[in-house]
Amino acid sequence: MNVNYMRLHHAIENKQAKLGVVGLGYVGLPLAVEMVRQGFAVYGIDVDERKVAMLRQGQSYVQDVSSEKLAEALADGRFVPTTDYAVLSELDAVSICVPTPLSANQDPDTSYIVYVVNQIKKYMKKGLLIVLESTTYPGTTEELIEQELERLGHVAGRDYFLCFSPERVDPSNEKFATYNTPKVLGGTTPECAKLGCLLYENIVEKVVPVSSPKVAEMSKLLENTFRSVNIAFINEMAMMCERMGIDIWEVIKAASTKPFGFMPFYPGPGIGGHCIPLDPMYLSWKAKGYRFYSSFIELAQSVNSNMPYYVVNKTANILNEDSKSLRKSRILILGMAYKPNVDDLRESPGLEVYELFREGGAIVDYYDPFATSFRDQHGETVHSVPYNLEQFRTYDCFVLITDHDAFDYGELASLGVPIVDTRNALKAYELPHIYKLGAPVEHKLEPVQTSAG
Repeated sequence: MNVNYMRLHHAIENKQAKLGVVGLGYVGLPLAVEMVRQGFAVYGIDVDERKVAMLRQGQSYVQDVSSEKLAEALADGRFVPTTDYAVLSELDAVSICVPTPLSANQDPDTSYIVYVVNQIKKYMKKGLLIVLESTTYPGTTEELIEQELERLGHVAGRDYFLCFSPERVDPSNEKFATYNTPKVLGGTTPECAKLGCLLYENIVEKVVPVSSPKVAEMSKLLENTFRSVNIAFINEMAMMCERMGIDIWEVIKAASTKPFGFMPFYPGPGIGGHCIPLDPMYLSWKAKGYRFYSSFIELAQSVNSNMPYYVVNKTANILNEDSKSLRKSRILILGMAYKPNVDDLRESPGLEVYELFREGGAIVDYYDPFATSFRDQHGETVHSVPYNLEQFRTYDCFVLITDHDAFDYGELASLGVPIVDTRNALKAYELPHIYKLGAPVEHKLEPVQTSAG
């Protein structure tokens, strides 16, 4: 048996292996803290000096890692945050958790992975286990890591070990976190897969081995493309129901009573976060390289991308009911984060809605107790207004984008200001000034003026 394999196998089994996590964001930091909790010594590497300085001081910037948990990880020196890639020379295994955004042309931007691989080439020692966790297209692990290291004469499964295991983080999920979310893992060789599984079996509750990195890469894209397509379908159904005078929310509730063969999805102002808006586009891009055009993916992306425009148009129609135009109307957006109870603004449809209202000439503010500021498309910082019911009463319309639990929906409804509810968050209040996405607008009929004669 390979000496590198035996040495690493023994080190992992005895929790003597030194681990590293590259990228200390919403994926990497919880993973690093969990590794420490399970008894490993961990180096956390990030190029952002500000983040590393905060971590060293015991300040967490990731909602799912409390400062108390971070303090525990730092307490005995088993977690070392650093900006220095030279520590790779001391590591037995490294997990790569860097961003994989889309370029302006909607192509995958793998530059962060490429940068990390270049650092690994500089500093890696023989027998290193590399696990890529960043969401990306099928083939990335082999193309960007294995082939690059092969050029230096390193053979996977002999000189080092290589796996792909997609992150499955759901920020603010109180039920599933790093430890109890099953971990899919594919290795480039059987030896790679065995070591990758052994490592993660010592970190998380359940590991799901698959036959190759490509299968693991595709599994993540399938998970989120499935959601994108189904959300697009229900968004289209919502628009259809609105046109037909039917309440989509009541329809979904009725359909959900079927105990088999139906899974509820819900409409909204668009899709947000790092996964659902981006992952299907990685898959679509890669498929085109095989001359395969995915109609479902492109159509779903088109429908979901259109929803902010639909919300703005619906708002304009509701203002028109009170003989107001969108231009010069005062709009308050309620919630800017992409999902409830987080401060995460990545790809939030609220950002697009904000810009569209501005382009339409509206005077726009927003209130979000979690996401307290953002940069608009001109680079200007926009701050959340404070919670002030008297001030809120002066707006022409509220547009609810994010259904945070912290909102007092009863207070907001009682103000009498028209509300465009894109999440059915105000379902408990059947009031004439609350307008749901996917439900018809009851038009206000003006009395007919007749001339005497």
